[in-house]
Amino acid sequence: MTDPTLERWRLLLGEPGGACLGGAPLGARAAARDAAVDWLYGRDEDLRRRGVRQAGSGPSALTTFDWLDDIARLFPKETVERLQRDAVERYEIHDVVTDPAVLARIEPNAALLKAVLRTKHLMNPQVLRLARRIVEQVVRELMDKLATDVRTAFTGTKVRRSGRLRLARNFDVVRTLRANLGRYQPDTGKVVIETPYFFSRTRRHLEQWQVILLVDQSGSMVESVIHSAVTAACLWGLPGVRTHLVAFDTEVVDLTADVDDPVELLMKVQLGGGTDIARAAAYGAGLVDQPRRAIVVLISDFYEGGDPGRLVRVVRELVGQGSKVLGLAALDEQANPAFDRKLGQRLADAGAYVGAMTPGELASFVAEHVGR
Repeated sequence: MTDPTLERWRLLLGEPGGACLGGAPLGARAAARDAAVDWLYGRDEDLRRRGVRQAGSGPSALTTFDWLDDIARLFPKETVERLQRDAVERYEIHDVVTDPAVLARIEPNAALLKAVLRTKHLMNPQVLRLARRIVEQVVRELMDKLATDVRTAFTGTKVRRSGRLRLARNFDVVRTLRANLGRYQPDTGKVVIETPYFFSRTRRHLEQWQVILLVDQSGSMVESVIHSAVTAACLWGLPGVRTHLVAFDTEVVDLTADVDDPVELLMKVQLGGGTDIARAAAYGAGLVDQPRRAIVVLISDFYEGGDPGRLVRVVRELVGQGSKVLGLAALDEQANPAFDRKLGQRLADAGAYVGAMTPGELASFVAEHVGR
C-alpha cells in the first residue's frame, strides 16, 4: 500500500514527483485526483518552467463539466472552492460560470459570485437566470452573517441592572456567581445556579442620520462592491438611518432605489472602466441634507483617474461642515487594504478617516455615531 504522505507529495508535484513513490503507480483514487489537478494546473506555464507540475503529453479528455463533477467527488469542500476559484480567477476559465449545464450543477460560493459579476455581460438571458441562483445564495449567506453584526451594533450598550431578556449574550457571569456561591459543591467543584442574572440593554434614542456609500466599481474592487451592497441592505430600514448607495467609475450611478434588494443591485452593477473619484464625492456631497448628521463612506483604491485636487477639496468641505467622511480602501471580510497611500494621506490630512473596515466594523462605526 502506498504511503499517503508520499502520495500527497506526488499529487502536489505532478509527474516530476514520481520519484517520491519509488516508481510505484498511484492508486485509483489518487490517479483520478492527479488528473483533475493536472487539468487545471497543467496549463500553468510558470509551474512547467519550474518543473513543479507538467501536463501530460496527450490532450485532456475532460470537459469543464466533467472536471467540476470530478473535483466535487474527489476533494473536500474547501479544496473544491479553492480549485473553482483558481479556475475562474487565475486561469479565466469562463465557461465555469457561462455554461448552462455547469451553472445548473455547481455549488455557489464567493469566488463564483465574483466570476458571475465579472462575466454577466457575456451571458444570454437563459444563462443569466441560472447565474442569478449563485448571486442569490451567496448574498443570502453574507446577509445572514452581517445582519447579526448589525443587530448587535444597534441593540444598545449593556448596563448593570437586571434585565428580563434572558439571552446568552446578556448573561451576567460575575453577578450570577456571587449570588450563588453559597451553593458551591466541593465534591464536584461546581456551583449550582439557582438564580441566573442578565444584563439589560439600553435602547438608544435615535435621530435621523444619512449614510452615503460611494463605491468604486472598477474591476479590482469587486469584493468591495459585493460587501457594500450587502452592508447597505442590512442598514436599510434601521431606525435612525437613511442609506444611499452610489456606484461609480467615470460615471456615477445612484442605486439607492435597489438597496433593499442586493441581488437585483449586484445584477445591475457594471464592473470595469476608469475611475473619477472626485466626481462621485461631489455627487455624494450633494445628497447631504444635514451635514452634522451625515456619514459619507468612500470605498475605493484611491487611484484617481480624475482630479485629485478636486477630490481633496470636496472631502475638506464635507469635514468642515461637520460630516463624517470615511475613506475605506477595502470592505471585504479580510479588510486587506490595497490603495494609493499618497492620495489616502492627503484625504486623511483633509480630515477623513482613512483605512480599512470589515462590514461589521463599519456597522459598529455607524451605530456609535447614530446613537450619540
